Amino acid sequence: MKKAPIALVNSVNPYRIEGQKTAAFEICEQLGSAPPVLAIPVGNAGNITAYWKGFKEYHEKKGTGLPVMRGFEAEGAAAIVRNEVIEQPETVATAIRIGNPASWKQAVAAADESNGKIDEVTDEEILHAYQLIAREEGVFAEPGSCASIAGVLKQVKSGEIKPGSKVVAVLTGNGLKDPNTAIDISQIKPVTLDADEDQILEHLEKAARV
Repeated sequence: MKKAPIALVNSVNPYRIEGQKTAAFEICEQLGSAPPVLAIPVGNAGNITAYWKGFKEYHEKKGTGLPVMRGFEAEGAAAIVRNEVIEQPETVATAIRIGNPASWKQAVAAADESNGKIDEVTDEEILHAYQLIAREEGVFAEPGSCASIAGVLKQVKSGEIKPGSKVVAVLTGNGLKDPNTAIDISQIKPVTLDADEDQILEHLEKAARV
């Protein structure tokens, strides 16, 4: 087999997991301990695998405790939840639109070892979370990231997460990774103007009067 000067950088690559696990170190350093609950999106399942590895290693050295790991797949790509490969996954959350996660077994182990769970959220729940954090916190995340927020809201409502619990919800990607979703769901549509100063000023003046 001819070798090419490229490297596979999904979560099959152990170096990626080693790099990603340091995010768990940072959480412990910022909080002083591991959070009681860590919510995270699940696509290829590398993040939940890496974070759990990081929390375990940091706890071994620093005694920071271990969180309950709660991972969230999109309903249309919930291979782990359904325990079956999904040949044609469909979800608005493109970053986690994966029907056969590379780190499937490790993700299940992370949930089981931490007394956590891999759950699913609908596209509607994801988009609600997506708009909620933009409106209330000024955070522009891509939809796949918002599966963590959607999952927390879902499990607080169901009672699986108690109201008032300290939860860290990981946002894994900036909204610019998927700007089309923001454009598609926005009630205010972009306006195209010529590169003309008078035209731009006129438009701004009209908008200010609305």
